[in-house]
Amino acid sequence: MTRLLLGAVLAGGRSERFGSDKAAAALHGVALIDHAVEALRPWVDRVAVCGRTGKAGLFLPDRPAADMGPLGGLCAALHHGRAEGFDAVISVGCDTPQLPAGLIERLAVADGPLYLATLPIIGCWPTVLAPDLDAFLAEDRKHAVRAWADRVGAGRIQWDGIANINHPADLAALRQAGG
Repeated sequence: MTRLLLGAVLAGGRSERFGSDKAAAALHGVALIDHAVEALRPWVDRVAVCGRTGKAGLFLPDRPAADMGPLGGLCAALHHGRAEGFDAVISVGCDTPQLPAGLIERLAVADGPLYLATLPIIGCWPTVLAPDLDAFLAEDRKHAVRAWADRVGAGRIQWDGIANINHPADLAALRQAGG
C-alpha cells in the first residue's frame, strides 16, 4: 500500500540567534529554505512551507497561532495533511540545508511517529496525531518537540553529521567545509 506523504519545512521562527532571516540566508547561492524543500521533494508527494508566506507553492500559517515554535508549524502541516488525505508528514527545519537521502528515506517508511534524537524537528508524524498536538499546544506548558514526541510514543533514531544552522558562524563553517 502506498502512503501519501506531505513534506513540511518548518520556517516560522524568529531567527533570534542568527540575527536575520536565516531561511533566506544563502548556501552556495541558494536560500537555506530552498535547500530544505529540495531535500524533501524526491520523498514526498507535496511540500508545504510552514510559518511564512510566499508567492508560489503551498504555504501554511502556524497553528493555532504564530510564535508557537516548531510545533505550531507541525500542527499546521498535520491538519492540512489530514484534511487532504495524506497519511503522514515528514518535517524538517529550514535551518538543516543538507539532509542525507538515507535519513529522509528512513523516515518515509516509518510505521509510526519517528524523529531524529539530536534534531527532533526532523521527523515523520502520522496525520492522525493532529488532535493530539492541538491538545498539547492548548496546555499551559513549554511546547517542546521532544515532550510532545514522548507523549505520543514516537520512536527516536540516531543520525550523525547533520548541520544545523543557528548562528551566522554555523553557516560560515559549513561553507568553509565545502558543505
